[in-house]
Amino acid sequence: MVHALTEAVGLGMDTVQVFTKNQQQWHTKPLDDGMTREWLSELTRLGWTDRVVSHAGYLSNLATPDDALWQKSIDLMTIEIERCEALSIPFLVHHPGAFTTSSREQGIERIALAYKDLFARTKGMRTTLCLEGTVGAGSQLGGTFEELAAVRARSIELSGTPARVGFCLDTCHMHAAGYDMRTRASANAALDRFDHICGLSNLKAFHINDSKGPCGSHLDRHDHIGKGTIGGSLPDPTPDALRDCGFAAVVNHPRLRDVPKLLETPKGDDPSGRPWDAINLYMLRSLIDGTPALPLPKPSAEPARTRPRNEAKAEKKAAPKGPKELAKKAAKKPSKKTKSGKKAPTPKTSARKKPAAGSSRTVARSPQKTKNQTKSEKSGSRSPR
Repeated sequence: MVHALTEAVGLGMDTVQVFTKNQQQWHTKPLDDGMTREWLSELTRLGWTDRVVSHAGYLSNLATPDDALWQKSIDLMTIEIERCEALSIPFLVHHPGAFTTSSREQGIERIALAYKDLFARTKGMRTTLCLEGTVGAGSQLGGTFEELAAVRARSIELSGTPARVGFCLDTCHMHAAGYDMRTRASANAALDRFDHICGLSNLKAFHINDSKGPCGSHLDRHDHIGKGTIGGSLPDPTPDALRDCGFAAVVNHPRLRDVPKLLETPKGDDPSGRPWDAINLYMLRSLIDGTPALPLPKPSAEPARTRPRNEAKAEKKAAPKGPKELAKKAAKKPSKKTKSGKKAPTPKTSARKKPAAGSSRTVARSPQKTKNQTKSEKSGSRSPR
């Protein structure tokens, strides 16, 4: 996990969001003592103990009417909180959940009851649970500020722990849920509405992403800053072209200055070899009022560690097949029989030669399959300045 801190610092950021476990599995291995010590040492050296964020895995559903899944989700969230506490991570972001076959009101009650149990199990711990605003698709809860406020109010009523219940907003989710983020004025209006209903003082983290879907589409697909519908779907975004969009409202809001801001945009490098994280951070920092012109990010010294999953998949599919792959393919086909009724012999294949010394081949690994890795290699800035 320490590589997440190193990568964030290298990109000029001052916070990061991580998974503390594999986000797609129920099974959880205990934290490694050596890794934990290394993480805490680096976290302290950087002075980031008050701002790092963890994102819970995607399997938990605290709003479900299914008792077995609900209990399993509480057990997993307990582990998530305990790991955050051990790693000195103050904020744990999670999706509220989906009520599926029940009702909105029943789903809210289930989350509140789960919170009551979670806070009883982790009494004395400081980790704050942050309800993330969603796009509001289907039976998802959290698509409106009213739903987020209702979950928090009922959770506090049952658990009596207001300090441990916070919120996380996402610009893409807000926009797709119907809160217009295309202009600075409309985004400020949305933030004012959030403040009135939920309270900006309860906002503990902010995901900054553009949206592939239009306002109110309920489509949860993130895009690079300026390339999505919030920034005007520009082929080549520039800070000047984005000065009146919703991102400018977020980075200049005085009450959001110390709220950790995390990029969840697609990863990898642009065609010129510049890291997308660096480009997106450059765009956001350039939007801060009074900021002098910033230099464009430089190309990476080496290839990006990850790329969009579909790109890596397409390359693998299009890559020429070697002898081993062809042999496997042949083995799957039904063997032809000779006139005597016996199976025809399988043609022999030679083993693939090892690469010559000094050569290398990099294979991009999907971040969804990597344990203890930043969320889609997420990084961010507490205040992008």
